[in-house]
Amino acid sequence: MSEQTQKVPKGSYAAGRRVTLPEGAEEPIVVFINGVAQTEGKDYTLRGNEILFARDIIKEEKSGKKKLIMLLGVVGFYNKNETVDVQFQRNGRTELAGDLPIRK
Repeated sequence: MSEQTQKVPKGSYAAGRRVTLPEGAEEPIVVFINGVAQTEGKDYTLRGNEILFARDIIKEEKSGKKKLIMLLGVVGFYNKNETVDVQFQRNGRTELAGDLPIRK
């Protein structure tokens, strides 16, 4: 897997490249970033109970001041905030885990 370089927009940060699969997750496993299916071997690899992405997942920095401004509807913010969702089998049933935590 080749390492990809990417720009991190202001107000966001590179959260990491690793996600732990939910306990008991079995194949087939489908990985999504912001609802878009990713390709195993190109965008990520499965290593045991972990997903390792080819690039950092970008999350939005959240400060108290920014939350207040957004709550008041004064100014819109459009920072990049990627979410990782995983569809998998567990006990013969298809399940979906959303917005999984990202690790370095």
